[in-house]
Amino acid sequence: MKQPLMILAGPTAVGKTALSIKLAKALGGEIVSADSMQVYRHMDIGSAKVMPEEMDGVPHHLIDVLEPWEDFNVTRFQAMAKEAVEGIYGRGRIPVIAGGTGFYIQALIYDIDFKKNEGSGEIRRELEQLGNERGSEYLHGLLQKIDPESAALIHANNKKRVIRAIEYYRMTGQPISEHNRLEQEKASPYDVFYYVLDCARETLYTRINRRVDLMMEQGLVNEVCRLKEMGCKRGMTSMQGLGYKEILDYLDGRTSLEEAVCILKRDTRHFAKRQITWFKRERGVRWLSLESFGDDQGRILSHILKEFGQRNTAFYS
Repeated sequence: MKQPLMILAGPTAVGKTALSIKLAKALGGEIVSADSMQVYRHMDIGSAKVMPEEMDGVPHHLIDVLEPWEDFNVTRFQAMAKEAVEGIYGRGRIPVIAGGTGFYIQALIYDIDFKKNEGSGEIRRELEQLGNERGSEYLHGLLQKIDPESAALIHANNKKRVIRAIEYYRMTGQPISEHNRLEQEKASPYDVFYYVLDCARETLYTRINRRVDLMMEQGLVNEVCRLKEMGCKRGMTSMQGLGYKEILDYLDGRTSLEEAVCILKRDTRHFAKRQITWFKRERGVRWLSLESFGDDQGRILSHILKEFGQRNTAFYS
């Protein structure tokens, strides 16, 4: 019998955090964060990190475990998340994977093997130099020509993933999107319950704009100032995150604060669209529209628990 793995995903600002905590409490579970930024210490406001007082006693994993100057990528997430999941099973509890980084979730669900095609240092250095000389948009254009599917899902600013996708194609002659698709077709080692929380675009964009305004009120500028004082620089993985690179541009005199906030809102909306596009391509996803449940998280929770109970009668016996 495969062990159950609960997934609660969705675009940024849709309300995953609060619902995931309610869900974990109802299941007697523990939460594993599938967020590429909340893993970092000292980065609370810009990452909309769940705070200890919000956790309601539910154990959370992969939050506040790395320093901002450490690298974090899908292979590291996969290893850390698998370790956390096995520990949760060992305690007789159910893992709830919560977050919006679809590629990370996919890597965990299907145990994608990244070691089969490890990168070539020579090709990577060549592409990194090309990016430094001609810019991220130029690299993204190269990716667009060889792998339009990956280019649609990877933002031009995510230089590491763009380079990895081009590198993979040069090494194998195969688009990395095709490789990922074949890996995804493998049977999951878990009994997966994959839910994606969603809402009307206008509602989502309003929530995003409000969240950014709240971040500014909470002191996002001061948070980025402190990170700069700690030695955090633009090229670090952590400083590529939404909220950090835009405010960094303001602090470096590249934009006004008003421009930085407008860009942050715009780019976050675009990011949410890419998240939704990703989840629409995933198989076995159960969509949960806030409007269909009257924007009532209690009703959504009851719906999830009912479906879970129908396949896991032993859990309720």
